[in-house]
Amino acid sequence: MPSTTMHEVPKIMKALVVLSGNRVEVTEHPVPEVREGDILVKTVAVAQNPTDWKFVDTGRANIGSVSGCDWSGFVVKTGTNVTSPRVGQHVAGFVMGSTFADSGAYGDYVRTPAELSWVVPDGTLSHEEAATMGCAFWTAAQALFHPTRLGLVEPPAKASGEEWVYIHGGSSSVGQFGVQLAALAGYKVITTASQRNFDLVASLGASAVFDYNDPDVVKKVKAAAGDSIQFAFDAVSSADAQAISAAVIALTGGKLIHVLPVNTAVTSRTDVERSYTLIYTSLGREFTYATGQHWPAVPEDKEHMVQFLKKVPQLVKEGKIKPLPVKLWEGGLAAIPEGFKYMKEGKVSAVKIVYRV
Repeated sequence: MPSTTMHEVPKIMKALVVLSGNRVEVTEHPVPEVREGDILVKTVAVAQNPTDWKFVDTGRANIGSVSGCDWSGFVVKTGTNVTSPRVGQHVAGFVMGSTFADSGAYGDYVRTPAELSWVVPDGTLSHEEAATMGCAFWTAAQALFHPTRLGLVEPPAKASGEEWVYIHGGSSSVGQFGVQLAALAGYKVITTASQRNFDLVASLGASAVFDYNDPDVVKKVKAAAGDSIQFAFDAVSSADAQAISAAVIALTGGKLIHVLPVNTAVTSRTDVERSYTLIYTSLGREFTYATGQHWPAVPEDKEHMVQFLKKVPQLVKEGKIKPLPVKLWEGGLAAIPEGFKYMKEGKVSAVKIVYRV
């Protein structure tokens, strides 16, 4: 089919671009070209993740790239090979920010492979809500269901209902989606959170929740699950989080996935298979950090995510997946550096900062 366009797309847009000196600034930037399998989306709302500011602060961000990962908007142009989604439809997704000049969510437009977006069903989520279902949602799905990560039963299939899964940091963005997805897959979910967020994680499907600051947390988690936990997902991955997540695994051993690289110093257990998941590999594109570290494309990671995303519209339509609580930050793209600072100072808890573009 020929390329179709909703309206005249400009050549130049406003975007939050990485500059030298570990900083970002809204500036004029080329609108990405649409390839045969791509869609171009007019962004309406974008969401913020820790990775967004960390890339800039740590020097991993490539100068001249567009910042931001999570977006929601309307399709305005499709590539010649695209039959779905259609021009005009509300879509949401995830891209790798601070890496490429032709990709990044924090701009007037975002380009993405069509198969790595999902159509938001009419009458379900607002753009602000849909934008929360990017980096954190994809990370939870990859960690829990990908065959080379935890390899759990994937919805709509169901586990027996008797197996426990431990999720560390259930009120974090990744943790909230992890709790929902594991419960949806038929597992009994045991998680940790601050006491003020106990009710929240319980409402998402957690069968038991404990305070990660409790010195007896490991003992209590193991007792609640009858020391049967074989699968754990650490959605925080600080040294303490990694240690607790390894310690709660049953004496018979098990498997543990972290969201950050494995800290080998936190546990001496050799019966726990530990690794970490990096969601950028689901995008099917090789990438190189400004620090020089290179990652090849991982086709099987992309294929898993493409198949998972096909299920998402129905899960949302049926109310089986809830978006994250939204903290709308006024000021649009220009206000994002202020939001970075707020998050860096540790002021975000159980909500997702979202901006309207």
